[in-house]
Amino acid sequence: MMQNLCPCCAMIPLTVSPISALLLVTAAGLALWQVLRYAAAPPSWMKTWVKTGSVAALALAAPGLAAPWAITLGLALGAVGDFCLSRPGERAFLAGMGAFAAGHLAYLAAFVGFGATLPGAGAILGLLVLGASTELWLAPRTGALRWPVRGYVLIILAMALAALGLPPEGFAGQGLVLLGALSFVASDLILAVEMFVLPEGRLRQIARRGLWVLYWGGQALILWGARG
Repeated sequence: MMQNLCPCCAMIPLTVSPISALLLVTAAGLALWQVLRYAAAPPSWMKTWVKTGSVAALALAAPGLAAPWAITLGLALGAVGDFCLSRPGERAFLAGMGAFAAGHLAYLAAFVGFGATLPGAGAILGLLVLGASTELWLAPRTGALRWPVRGYVLIILAMALAALGLPPEGFAGQGLVLLGALSFVASDLILAVEMFVLPEGRLRQIARRGLWVLYWGGQALILWGARG
């Protein structure tokens, strides 16, 4: 076993097994490979395995970091969602969206377990405005997927609400968990813009890389903040 100290809370020691450390390094390597090579590339089986593996490795590392079961489940469902969304077709898209929705619910359960309550009025109002705005710029462009997308928006906003409602002094990694959750929300917003708003071109490729950095980084921050 090797002892590491969290840079954000150096007073708290963390024991990381060699296997968990190897999995974290593997996850980071695959995530970097994804953003440099495959984020803007067309579907392929190599892209599927690199993308899925980068989050699956985080899920496999989670038990060794003593992360709550709901965090581990959220990561595993994220890997399933990555697998599905990396494949072409509407059926794969719906399966991926369902997996991510279930993952957000797992994170919601974890945040409630951390003591989350309703955040302040400003945060609630901001999320309500964000959710309502999707009816103007997103819903009209989603066609037959309108109702599944609406349901997904509600679930991710509920997860964000719980993250913003984490107690001010709940646990050492709370700030990282909150930052990770908000990064996840931002990545989903960029994904919606990329899929339903932007035309094919350079800007869309930049969006794909940006959303991947926010998404994978958000997942990693949630795991690291919730460890132990």
